Formats: sequence, C-alpha cells, structure tokens
Amino acid sequence: MKKYKTLLLIIFILLPHSMVLSQNLEKLVLEPGFKISIFAEDLSSPRQMVEGQNGTIFIGERSGQIVALTDSDKNGESDSKRVIAKNLEYSTGISIFDGDLYFSEVSKIWKIENIENWLKKNTTNADLPQKILVTDQLPSDSWHGWKWLKHDQKGRLYFNIGAPCNICLSENPQYASILRINQSKLEHVARGVRNSVGFDFHPVTKKLFFTDNGRDWLGDDSPSCELNRLDVNGQFFGYPYKHASNVQDPEFGDLNSGFDFIDPILELGAHVAPTGVAFYDGSMFPPKMQNNLFIALHGSWNRSSKVGYKLLRVEFDNSGNVVEVVDFISGWLQDQKVLGRPSAPLILSDGSMLLSDDQANVIYRITYSS
Repeated sequence: MKKYKTLLLIIFILLPHSMVLSQNLEKLVLEPGFKISIFAEDLSSPRQMVEGQNGTIFIGERSGQIVALTDSDKNGESDSKRVIAKNLEYSTGISIFDGDLYFSEVSKIWKIENIENWLKKNTTNADLPQKILVTDQLPSDSWHGWKWLKHDQKGRLYFNIGAPCNICLSENPQYASILRINQSKLEHVARGVRNSVGFDFHPVTKKLFFTDNGRDWLGDDSPSCELNRLDVNGQFFGYPYKHASNVQDPEFGDLNSGFDFIDPILELGAHVAPTGVAFYDGSMFPPKMQNNLFIALHGSWNRSSKVGYKLLRVEFDNSGNVVEVVDFISGWLQDQKVLGRPSAPLILSDGSMLLSDDQANVIYRITYSS
C-alpha cells in the first residue's frame, strides 16, 4: 500500500502543470451558462489587476513584481508576459488613470506615466520604465500592509492601510482606514476598518463599497467578515471596539470610542477572508447581473474546518441594500483540500471577467453564453 501511494505521488509530480490545472478546473462549479478557462499561468502570487486602454492586463504580484500581459491574437489566453517593475515589497495594489499606471508597496505608491505608449516604444524585455514616487508617507508595517488601489472618476487615488496587528489601538490615525490622495494631500475616507483589501465604486450611485477582514481568535464562527457601504466620508466602521453587526471586542469593547458605528450591509462569514471585489458593468453577462458586486473569498487559515475559497455574486436594490447572495464560482475547497485561493476579479472591456488565484498562480477567464 505504501509503494502504491508513493507511485501515485510520483505520477502526480510528473504530470504537466497544465494538466493539473485542467483537472482542477473541472472541479469548479459555476452558475449556469458560464465557462472558466486559464488566461495566464506561471505567475508569482498574482493579486489586483487592471486593464489598459489597449487591452494590456497589468498585475500586481505579491512576490514583488508588476507584470504586463497581452493577448495579441484575442483567443482568450495571454501570449506574452513582461516585467515592468521589480524588487518591490508586497506589490499587490494596482490602478490606472489617464494612461498612467499606479502600484503600491507596503509604505510607498509609485506611478509609471503613459505605460502602454512606453511598452510600444520599448520592446526589449531587459528595459524597465521609470517609476515616479507618488508618496512614501505610509507606515512600513508588513502586517496588513498589502494595498488595494482604486481611482475615482476625478482621479483621486483610494487605498487602504490595515491595522498593524490582530487587535490593537494605535496613535497613528492612518492605521485601520481607507484613505485617498487628493492633489497630493492625504484624506481619510473611512475609519475603523481593520483590513480592507477590496473596494469598488457602484456604477450608478458612485458610492464606495468595501470588504473588511474580521479579527482572529474569537472562535471558529465569530466575528464575521464584512461588506460595507460608505454613505458619507469619514464614517467609522467599528474596529477595534466592535466587529460585524453586534460583536463587542473583549479587550476594547467597553471603551468610549467617540464615534458612531456603522454596521455592515452584509456579513460574509467568519474567517472567509474577503479580498478583491468588482462591480459588473459589462455587456456579456445576463442583464440581471448588471451592477452586481463580485467578491473573492480568499479562504480561512485559522479555523478548525476551512471556509471561503469561492467567488460570490451580490445583487442590490436601488438603494444599495443587499437583495441576494449567490455562490458564483465554488469548488476550490474539496473535502478540506485547497485547490486554489481566488484573490481579485476584474471586469474586462469585452464584458468577460478575469480572476486571479495567488495559490495556483494563475489568472482565470470567465465567459458567458446563453
């Protein structure tokens, strides 16, 4: 029996990577009419993605690189990869505005001007574009230091700074918040946010919706991770005093914070670890999915039985309240074995969706056909 298991292990190791990926894809369950394929593989912990005006896909790799992918023959698979920045610290966040590419490190944000024009003119893979420092006035703590970046319509750049701990109070007001850069000035947008690594603006109301990862070590089922809606700049969302809708923190819950707490509009479940989000504003998916929010649940690491590891679809009414929550893609968790960890969705200009997976080191493409 031992020899048989060893032989199986050897066969599995010798299997081509593409064959293993194909087998795992077959285990995923999607809503009816949808198909999933591999857009790109052999990446290095891909997180947030953005599409350039010419169709280039830029990705922040947590391992310290920003890469550019192209699908020159438009067959739904990337056929070239190019590194455009390297030797970065947790380069997870990325956004593009007016042709300029912005990307994050733990304590810095950079930009590369006219990135797609640069790629056209510089075809040597050894070349790297000049990166320009946007800010280096951010904390250097790596704990919850991973960033998510997003521009609004006015070009203001939003980003998160997580708490430098599981649960704590800090004198630095930048921690546990979402901020924005407005004409080089840092402004608070939301406070009391433990660790948001995913937010997007509603296509119609333009309000900011964001997830938040709940604190650890209060048991398997408490507190829940959150989906929040920002109605007024500066609102306070509870951390570290209160979690989810009604969980008082055992250490800080009795303190007077001086803030009115805003409850989440949706509890996602304890330890599911929501990461990237994206509102659907394309034309390929069914009309009922227009303005739905897709949320990647990266999955638990500190729970006796694993949860998460799926992509949710959330439908809202005209006031931005949750109407329905659906498992859009599931199956990355098979009998407590993890096949992948979805990280961030991106809606492409053709209406399809890309989804990064920083465990399988791939990017999936999701399409719909009735």
